[in-house]
Amino acid sequence: MKSLEILLDPQDVARRVAERFVRAATLASATRKRFTVALAGGASPRDAYQLLATREFARQVDWDRVHVWWGDERCVSPEDPQSNYRMAKESLINKVPIPWEQVHRIRGEDPPVDAAAAYEDSLRENFGFNDRCDLILLGLGKEGHTASLFPGQAAVGEKVRWVLAERIGLLGIWRITLTPVFITRAREIIFIVTGAGKAASFSRVYQEARGRETSPAAIIARRAKRVRWLVDRAAASELP
Repeated sequence: MKSLEILLDPQDVARRVAERFVRAATLASATRKRFTVALAGGASPRDAYQLLATREFARQVDWDRVHVWWGDERCVSPEDPQSNYRMAKESLINKVPIPWEQVHRIRGEDPPVDAAAAYEDSLRENFGFNDRCDLILLGLGKEGHTASLFPGQAAVGEKVRWVLAERIGLLGIWRITLTPVFITRAREIIFIVTGAGKAASFSRVYQEARGRETSPAAIIARRAKRVRWLVDRAAASELP
């Protein structure tokens, strides 16, 4: 199932993400007794996390059954302003009763290759060979990247490993990311795209995903079984 929802503005997108989060959590908690979600970094997901932390949405989730993972992380300490973990912690995790042992962060402060290997070990221990993540939230970069899957990087074409650490040539920094091997297994993937600055990238990636994919985000969108694009009007303004 592939779907596209074009909403009015970033606030409407955030609300829709929160609604989908609640729905996925409710279904997973009822059928599998736990809900596994991989969070994204960035400003657009943060709006959704802040909304989820409000009483309106937080009371609809059985947080005792929630297990939180991350799609990617910068190689920084958990206190660093650039840390995806820190953003999610401040906007959501600190405000809802998730048991701390069910918050599985990537140790960005450790040597990158070691941190990636440790995170993969943790994922495999928790998911085994047959289970999969209930929900993965993803953003979209101007280069067509998603998570920390950048054009031309080895992680995009990985066939076996679930997590990789790479030095991103475009940025000159190390990042740790889930690979398409793990991401495309998810029961549901939501791409969150807002703002006119993403319009050209979204138009290109969305069309690639319906044909022959080339960019990392298009590869994920085409290969995964259940993908939902939640996009505001500004970001969708350059669709044909």
